[in-house]
Formats: sequence, structure tokens, C-alpha cells
Amino acid sequence: MNWTNNWQTAPVSWPRNPQIRTTVCSIQQVSMAEHLKAVPVEAAPMKAEPGPMAKEDPNVRGSKDRGLKKWEETEPQAKRLKNNEEDEEHSKKLPKRKIVLLMAYSGKGYHGMQRNLGSSQFKTIEDDLVSALVQSGCIPENHGEDMKKMSFQRCARTDKGVSAAGQIVSLKVWLIDNILEKINSHLPSHIRILGLKRVTGSFNSKNRCDARTYFYMLPTFAFAHKDHDIQDERYRLSPETLEKVNQLLAGYKGTHNFHNFTSQKGPKEPSARRYIMEMHCEAPFMREGMEFAVIKIKGQSFMMHQIRKMIGLVIAVLKGYVPESVMERSWGEEKVDIPKAPGLGLVLERVHFEQYNRRFGNDGLHEPLDWVEEEEKMTVFKEQYIYPTIIKTEMEEHSMTNWLNTLPNHDFDAGSQEAKADDGNTKAPASLKGSDGGGDH
Repeated sequence: MNWTNNWQTAPVSWPRNPQIRTTVCSIQQVSMAEHLKAVPVEAAPMKAEPGPMAKEDPNVRGSKDRGLKKWEETEPQAKRLKNNEEDEEHSKKLPKRKIVLLMAYSGKGYHGMQRNLGSSQFKTIEDDLVSALVQSGCIPENHGEDMKKMSFQRCARTDKGVSAAGQIVSLKVWLIDNILEKINSHLPSHIRILGLKRVTGSFNSKNRCDARTYFYMLPTFAFAHKDHDIQDERYRLSPETLEKVNQLLAGYKGTHNFHNFTSQKGPKEPSARRYIMEMHCEAPFMREGMEFAVIKIKGQSFMMHQIRKMIGLVIAVLKGYVPESVMERSWGEEKVDIPKAPGLGLVLERVHFEQYNRRFGNDGLHEPLDWVEEEEKMTVFKEQYIYPTIIKTEMEEHSMTNWLNTLPNHDFDAGSQEAKADDGNTKAPASLKGSDGGGDH
């Protein structure tokens, strides 16, 4: 009972001085709180000793249950603290380490690699990946909702429909037993985790990447001249035409201003200058009665749609729609409308970490990120999922044929419809558009 302000009904021994009464009351309340904490929940109520206690004041509401109420409020709080401590202790038992995952996926049916929180209608590769990480027990559920909590970073954002045989993501996970097997058990068959390696704590797959290699698979009739060659699957690429293709592709090597090969980049912006290390077309091969070829390109980084426009311009030259001199003109300050080849055949083949490997690859603690042992798995995945998807889709939907039919509409200046469409499309969120090489990846 609180006698601090009700001293008239207090025991005879209760001090009359207000300051002393307040001090004594505080001491008794602390003692009572400590006593309540020490009493077990199941303990029987203590029998009050007779003494010079005053009668209960009926005007003091709830005076009987004040002590019990205080205990009831303390009990759930203690339980919550205990549960939180147990959860934290459980997490500490599992080592949380920075790793990289080697991913392969077929991009058909997905709106690119990068996750778009709040846009569930645009399904991405990362949506399935994060779900699998949570279900397998590698990360807590709240890390899936806020990917920054696990320091997640992709090496390249691939565009809608673009596939990958060697994508790399870096993140922090709990290193559970059989981690790859458990993650893959929650992924669809067209998305696979092919490898895992420990990396330094500050590793960032985007910033540490020195270069990226893509390939573009296309039917060879795309190279057929519009005036004197067959324009369908009966076409066969001659050695002379293949040599011409590689001559044009080699022109891209080195550093050039690619502002005309993307959207909303001015000719004087430093970020429009990109370094291309290698670009060539390999020998043709037959699949399902149709001849295909693969163009490989390696560069430090690529802007949105850059690779598809580089290939689109070469095809336009080979087919005779525009002179070869337009390539040199496209690197100048003049605005040039460049056709963008279909996204179907574009694949992120591998990413490169030469500088990281030189510094940490042989330090005795970390492995080089070269994926030599996973090479066969990557090849098998391409044969089972990537190549068949490209071939089947091309034969059913004729994406290359339909695109080739639009080339006569280009006048290769800033006034064409596609140039205007590209500028308009940039108003959409970048996370929904993706890119060939992941924006500035």
C-alpha cells in the first residue's frame, strides 16, 4: 500500500516528515520488487504477519492487485528476452561467412536477374534464388526481405529473357551441411547453383569483377545479304562471309565511345567510353536442321543494350542496309540510330576476377575464382537448358526473322522510331528493364 500521501491512515511508526516518508517508501518499493522477482511463479501466497498495518483504503483503486499486476507484466517480458537470447545463441552456433555462388539459368519467362521488391508480377531469377536460400536455412527470412542484410550483390544484371552459364553472386550465409544440395532442392531445374567458394569479408562481386564474357547465339541466315542470298534456314555460312563477320567484329576492340549503343548517354559523358577486349564469331554448327553460330565478346563492362546493338549494327552492314563506314560514325558525337538485335540468343558465359585471384587466390586461405572444376557442369547446363531453349524458341517464334524484317525501316539517324522508343523506354524503372551487362556492370 502506498502511504506516501495517505499518512493519516499509516501506522503509528510511519514518519511524519514528508521527505523522510518519500525516501522510506521508495526503499520499501524496491525491496518488494526484488522480493517478487525472487518468488517462483508456483510459490504459494505468503501469509501476512499481524502488525500495525492500516486498513485497506477503499478509495485507492486496484490496491489489492497492484503487486500481482506488476508480476504479470514482468513475466511475458522475461520470456520474450529469453526467446530472443535463444535465437541469437542458435544463430551464433552456425558460422556466417561471405561466399560466392556460381549460378546457371535459362532466362526465358523471367524479367531479368535483379529482384524487384513490390513488383510481384515481374518475376526474376533472384526471386527464386532468395526463396530457395530461405527455405534451405542458409539465411533468415528477414534477409530475404532486405537483401542488404546479407550483403547480396550480383555480378551482372541480365535483361529480360537473357540466360547465364556463369553468373556470380556474393552474399553472407550460414554454412549449413550439404548447402548446395539443399539450395538446389528448392530451385527449379532451369536454375542451378554449380559451385560455392569462400571469399574475403569485403568481397563485392560487381566491384571486384575485371571483365565479363557474353556469347550471342543466332541463326546464320542473319548474315545473308538481302539482295543475293537465301533468307531462311536453308542458308549456309561460307568461310568468306565468316571472315567478313570477324573483320567487322574486330573493329569494336579497344576503347570507344558507345553512347549510340545505349539510351540517355551523351557523347561527352565519360561513362559512355567502354573497353572491349575480344569479339569474334566461331565456326557454324547444325541444330535441328538449322545452322547456328556463336559470337563471343569480352569487355570490362557493358551498358544497357550495348551488346545487342553492337551485333545489330554488324548484321545491318552484312545484309547491305548500311555502309561499313557507319561503325566509325557511330563512335563520334553525331546521333546514330542503331538497330537492337533480339535478346533471345544473349547469354552471360562467365565473369573474370584476375586481380582478385592474383592477390588472394594463393594466400592459403582463399581459392582462386576460376571455376576450372565446374567447367564440365557449365557445359552440361548449356547443352541441356540454354541451347535447346534458344533453338526451340527461335523455331517456334521466329524472333530473328521478325526482327530482320524491321531493318528496312531504319534510316540510322536520330529520327527513327526505335531511337525514339529507346529514349521513351528509359523512363521505366531501370530495375525492371535490366540490361545486357547489368546497366553499368
